[in-house]
Amino acid sequence: MDEGRPLTALVIGSSDGIGRALVRRLSTGRYRVISVSRRALEATGVEHHVLDAASEGFRDELARVLGERAVDLCVYCAGVGELFDPTDLSMDARAARVNFVGLVDAAAAVIPAMVRRNAGHFIGLSSIGDGVSPEAPAYGATKAGASAYLEGLALALRPKGVFVSNVRFGFVDTKMAKSPVKPMMISVDAAVDALERVIARRPMVLSVPKPMSWLVGVLQGLLRARLWVG
Repeated sequence: MDEGRPLTALVIGSSDGIGRALVRRLSTGRYRVISVSRRALEATGVEHHVLDAASEGFRDELARVLGERAVDLCVYCAGVGELFDPTDLSMDARAARVNFVGLVDAAAAVIPAMVRRNAGHFIGLSSIGDGVSPEAPAYGATKAGASAYLEGLALALRPKGVFVSNVRFGFVDTKMAKSPVKPMMISVDAAVDALERVIARRPMVLSVPKPMSWLVGVLQGLLRARLWVG
């Protein structure tokens, strides 16, 4: 971090839910916030750009937005998920582009500069449901890819002074929570509180709520056993 330079935070996926609440929280603190989402955002004191993380040119467009500016913190909040419809799998490709490819593109746009400065923190929002899911196969698969990618980056980049965190939320009270049953659901404010702890402590992985993570882990084990048995 350069002495005397204000800290800059980039939040991707900020038009709704956790991303929007995080932008508002960060903009009242010590960060100069750059916000990116596919829809317009009304927020005082925030530099906002309309970009779609699912577009093929997202990485280049994001790089143009940033220019030569250093990013101290990048939080990738963009995500989509739909319950499985066997008659229409058209949303699966969008889930792959937003939940995984867009995350990789964002990392490619900001992390090389962090490495050159030996400083920076990249946070991706994955999911406790990052595994096999008959209710939402594309969501589970793309979040599993996101978790593996983030945790691999964390191990590779920590020696270079760059921190990467994988934040695995369970059900959060947003429009993304589409399951008919939502055990241990937390509020958006509670999710942002958890993100602020991640920003302060920079862990490799945080799962919230932990009991939900343990429960899903057990269920995943039972499901995999069923798949092996056939």
